[in-house]
Amino acid sequence: MQKLKNFIVAFVLLQMTIITQNAMAADLEYEAVPGEYIVKLKDNVDLNSFIMSEGENQSASIVLKEQNLVKITRPSVEVASFTMEELQNSPYVEYVEPNYIYRINKLPNDPELPKLWGLINTGDNNPSGSKGIAGVDIDAERAWDIQTGSRDVVVAVIDTGVDHTIADISENMWTNEAELNGEAGVDDDNNGFVDDIYGYDFVNNDGDPKDDHGHGSHVAGTIGAKGDDGKGLVGVAWNVRMMGLKFLSKSGGGSLEDALKSIDYATQMGADIMSNSWGGGGFSQALYDSIERASEKGILFVAAAGNNRANNDERPSYPASYEVPNVISVAAVDNRGQLASFSCYGKTSVDMGAPGVDIMSSTPDGYAVWDGTSMATPHVSGVAALVLSNEPNISMVDLKDRLIKTSRPAAGLRGKVASNGIINAYFALTNEIPEGDPNDPFYWDKKFERIETAHPYKDAQKRTWTLSVPGANQVSVYISKLDTERGYDKLTILDAQGEVVDVLSGTMEEYYSVPSNGDSLTLVFESDDSVNKFGFIVEGLAYR
Repeated sequence: MQKLKNFIVAFVLLQMTIITQNAMAADLEYEAVPGEYIVKLKDNVDLNSFIMSEGENQSASIVLKEQNLVKITRPSVEVASFTMEELQNSPYVEYVEPNYIYRINKLPNDPELPKLWGLINTGDNNPSGSKGIAGVDIDAERAWDIQTGSRDVVVAVIDTGVDHTIADISENMWTNEAELNGEAGVDDDNNGFVDDIYGYDFVNNDGDPKDDHGHGSHVAGTIGAKGDDGKGLVGVAWNVRMMGLKFLSKSGGGSLEDALKSIDYATQMGADIMSNSWGGGGFSQALYDSIERASEKGILFVAAAGNNRANNDERPSYPASYEVPNVISVAAVDNRGQLASFSCYGKTSVDMGAPGVDIMSSTPDGYAVWDGTSMATPHVSGVAALVLSNEPNISMVDLKDRLIKTSRPAAGLRGKVASNGIINAYFALTNEIPEGDPNDPFYWDKKFERIETAHPYKDAQKRTWTLSVPGANQVSVYISKLDTERGYDKLTILDAQGEVVDVLSGTMEEYYSVPSNGDSLTLVFESDDSVNKFGFIVEGLAYR
């Protein structure tokens, strides 16, 4: 009963939130100077008298005297729509508008850009041909009008190495100037490593971290392939520098020892961000301590959540699950904004989603299209690099918080990651909170109807329920709690045509199923003959 009350209260509060968000829509739609407004006074209003009458909480200055235009400056913490309404209600004002910011349109001329749906999703530009939803991307086009990256920002790519001869990557490789201009075979900068010009190879113990697998170069291409050079593709940050660190071998495996050495090298050599598209093993105190040393130096540690479709809240996936202040854990989404079928998730342990299905990038053998949270992670690393380029003095803690809170909400991630959304470069740069996803059932009308299994449920059973909202165009079931034996006992959700739209197993709370067309859903619960757990409780349907 308490769950139902909470659901109703949440729904009422949500409606109030939607009203507030709609009122603030003007604040979020276009970039403007915070707290500044251009005001057109009526023709018979004395300009100087109006300026003097504005009071202590704001200042005014003349923009165009002949046109009776003034600029009003108010505290930037005020909600723009409310301030504009107040000014517009003045009997002296003809109109008021934000002091908009205009920028050069910096869309790069790289010929492969149209295939990079993760950066700009048109709905039909997935390299595999899969139909997507326009706008489900990291919002790179708007972000690039603000920032394309800085040579002062260094991202360490801790992986299978980076092929620094690839044309898309070579110009944006970090270089150790002392070794580059030093003597071959000599540790010119006395850092303990010889000839470490582009980073270091801890697998073969030499100074050339050249990629012999492809994975690390693919990651690097997404982070920072050179942009606007008329060739190849473009990364999230066009002008960032990337440090190559190889601890994964040609077969894709690596040791704890070499992972530690790679992280500590990046810390020692001044990396700002570490991109980590790898995982495995149990908890390691040594690895925890190494990441913590990076955290103490203010280095962001971006890590892949994992690819075994597990709930990281229940079973941690390392290094993404280390509770160190600098760690950001990244899930993968497809071009429709749904959690990828392989991606790990976690309401508290995974921070956000990023494009990770059908991602094209560079490899030593040419361009390749790959899937994985490995492909999602560099999108976040690239956005972090853009923000750090734009705000060099932002702290690591504030940078992490910014990336999480400005992620754009997505229906497919609600309840599955802490931010409920996908990394968004534009909102991260402007430090604005995006509106909710209108395709999220959380925002739809509700029909309350409770169904549930026995607690615990019984062995070897199959039960079926049908829920409907006559006349609805789309429906989604709200599950307040589900706890079943993962992989064996499952709840299957079918749409009005009998097509499977969701299969749930394991543990989750406050979950909305994938929206489906039609006015009804069928739920089928099946259990095997062992390990009886709680089961599930459904509180009703969301519909529109």
